[in-house]
Amino acid sequence: MVGAGWDAPGWRESASQWVTDQLGRYGRRVTGPVEERVRPWSLVWRVPTDDGDAWFKANSDGTRYEAGLLAALSRLAPGRVPDPLAVDADRGWSLLPDGGRTLRDVLAVAPDPGRWELILPAYADLQRVSAAHADELLALGLPDHRPEVLPGLFVHLLDDTDSLLLGTEDGLTPEMHARLRGHADRYARDCRRLADLGVEPTVQHDDLHDGNIFVATDGPRFFDWGDASLAHPFGTLLVTLRSVGHAFELPAGDAVLLRLRDAYLEAWTDRYDRADLREAAALATTVTTVSRSLSWRRALPATDPTRAAYAAAVPGWLEELFAPAPL
Repeated sequence: MVGAGWDAPGWRESASQWVTDQLGRYGRRVTGPVEERVRPWSLVWRVPTDDGDAWFKANSDGTRYEAGLLAALSRLAPGRVPDPLAVDADRGWSLLPDGGRTLRDVLAVAPDPGRWELILPAYADLQRVSAAHADELLALGLPDHRPEVLPGLFVHLLDDTDSLLLGTEDGLTPEMHARLRGHADRYARDCRRLADLGVEPTVQHDDLHDGNIFVATDGPRFFDWGDASLAHPFGTLLVTLRSVGHAFELPAGDAVLLRLRDAYLEAWTDRYDRADLREAAALATTVTTVSRSLSWRRALPATDPTRAAYAAAVPGWLEELFAPAPL
């Protein structure tokens, strides 16, 4: 069996029959061959039908929870994720309607970072609603990256020298590895302070950039939840603000990025002081670099021969622990 098992005898036939059967429940039929994209963490088919395209996604073992999570978020926060046509959570399969234009598509035509000021509050609302269902989300297999848990995960990750590619060209140097070990106590203190500030953990997308957001007339829909975890919500800002900064050539701490941060944090100002929220955001965007490293390690099956093309992300994100925060 290669990679996540998608080349196993009969797998594609079984998946194709499932897609056909689920579309049939909506009176739709497949009208042509699928277009396939394969990564170590998922296989995606664009499925042409007589009523527009549908999208089939099969997750690897490390990201299998995404299908069940998507179904749960569709129920908990209606209109904030694509409503799946069908989900098989046990197999990590989901079938989705076409979502239309992404935010990246929109920004390519009319570049304006201010568009994020409308999108981030909608995402924050999804997080606020989901916080009350943390136990349910964990039961679906959502990884636990809460601030109280991250220090232990960090130490264990440092012990996984194979994943860190220790001493190789693309991996950690022994000197950086030692520096990270020496940082463990400080990291634990930062996590404790973040937890003490009191904002409830919830679902955290962990890869929220303009390519993972559909733009619709009734509001944004957030997709591609395979990196998600139960975590401090503000960890989202690590990838989001870095991606905005990169797209618009904005330096860390730019006024535009701070305005987007505050637009996102506004959802929590009914319960917390703004100064505390900003402190939490700064801490979260630092400690979440470890979450990103863990997400990449989880997404790369050891048996997949193509994982080498992405494996440097695991040590790479750990090194980002010492990079300037985007805030």
